[in-house]
Amino acid sequence: MHLIDLSIFVLYMFVLLGIGIYFLRKNKNADDYFVAGRKMGSLHIGLSVVATDVGGGFSIGLGGLGFVMGLSGSWMLFTGLIGAWLSAVFLIPKVSKLENFKSLYTFPQIFQNIYNKDVALLAGIISGIGYIGFTASQILAGAKLASASFVSLDMNTALLIMGVIVVGYTFLGGMKAVIYTDTIQWIILMAGLIFIGLPMGYFAVGGYEKIIASVNSEMLSLTNVSWRELLKWSVTIIPIWFVGMTLYQRIYSCRDEKTAKKAWYIAGVFEYPTMAFMGVTLGLFARVAADQGMFAYLGYDAIHQLDPEMGLPLLLRTILPVGLMGLMMSAYFSAIMSTADSCLMAASGNFVTDILDRFFNISNNHKKFLRVSQIMTLILGIFALLLASKMQNVLELMLYSYAFMVSGLFAPIIGAFYWKRSSAIAAFWAMLIGGSTTIVLIITSVKLPFGLDPNIFGITASGIILILLSYIYPSERYKMLENKNEIRK
Repeated sequence: MHLIDLSIFVLYMFVLLGIGIYFLRKNKNADDYFVAGRKMGSLHIGLSVVATDVGGGFSIGLGGLGFVMGLSGSWMLFTGLIGAWLSAVFLIPKVSKLENFKSLYTFPQIFQNIYNKDVALLAGIISGIGYIGFTASQILAGAKLASASFVSLDMNTALLIMGVIVVGYTFLGGMKAVIYTDTIQWIILMAGLIFIGLPMGYFAVGGYEKIIASVNSEMLSLTNVSWRELLKWSVTIIPIWFVGMTLYQRIYSCRDEKTAKKAWYIAGVFEYPTMAFMGVTLGLFARVAADQGMFAYLGYDAIHQLDPEMGLPLLLRTILPVGLMGLMMSAYFSAIMSTADSCLMAASGNFVTDILDRFFNISNNHKKFLRVSQIMTLILGIFALLLASKMQNVLELMLYSYAFMVSGLFAPIIGAFYWKRSSAIAAFWAMLIGGSTTIVLIITSVKLPFGLDPNIFGITASGIILILLSYIYPSERYKMLENKNEIRK
């Protein structure tokens, strides 16, 4: 990378750290640190939501899908649109009407209100572990991009650099820093893709005629995807909109219910079709470039030698001139960090509010609570960096983390809001068995019927346990309702 590009990139990193330092001075209490003072508007929140959900993992992952399967890879983010709009209609109104809505910081606290403390504790552990995995996947995505962009930068050094930057400004600034940087980062990414990445990639590979001559026709269609893959994406991604800690933190950060719903509609449109097609199209361009031998100078003489998720970073490194390379790299690093910081904040919120506070009651002292939160953010960030160093595939790590959370938490949250019979004991065992089923199936690599995803079996197991145990041990709210009905009769 040229000195000019490097200077642009370094300047951008210092701006992000500066934002973190600025909000370090502004944060007065846990409301500021975890939920941005509960005063954010719909545009900032909407951009932050989509930046968090799509981010670097999906940006790099979408490029990998475009490289392997073409435009049909865009269907993955269609599930994001569905999830965003469904949660705007069915979830946000329920959350906003909770009696203590203005005092909530985390997703598991809802379980404490509706079920009990034990259910909330288990939910906090599941969510916290899942979001450490998310954070690690984003750091890995950034390291892949950095190592492909800088000739002399090895993967381990790239991981260390990404980890220090992401953990640094998140640890310092909290949720306000995260949301404001997310807005900046998403604008930069959109501008970079629309005005730099897509047009230059298109002309670099020779335009439409060269593209259709290089790839199979199915890669240019929207039908080059199996029903199994669509089902996998649907059951993994749509439910995350109902159990994602990062999303609940943003609901709490909004001024009111109307603001939150509007933000979710904005986020859905930016997911699909906006980011979906831009991401896979660039991945497709990278496939054409690899087929044309554009990466041979880097030692990649054949497509099979290339990690699909490395195709997009290598394309940008190859085609972009001095100056634009720095801008485009900053754009992609923006996407990566916008997800990494949010996931790290979510994990920190889970461990501090849902786990540590239960045993040490630190929330009574606002200053102590804020300091412990910052320290925990730093510790978990370091742990996520270590985890990233042990993984190879960004999208795989993300989807594993998604699956672990969704399979354990989705059925209990639906039961909490929409089935009064749903009980604490049923929710507890539904979480434990649902999450465990998915993880065991993933680790053991059991051959599943019809090649279905393990997450399907985890969610199913969780739902069955919730229903069965709720009939055996119905909730107290259901018993009270039944008693009232009996009295009326």
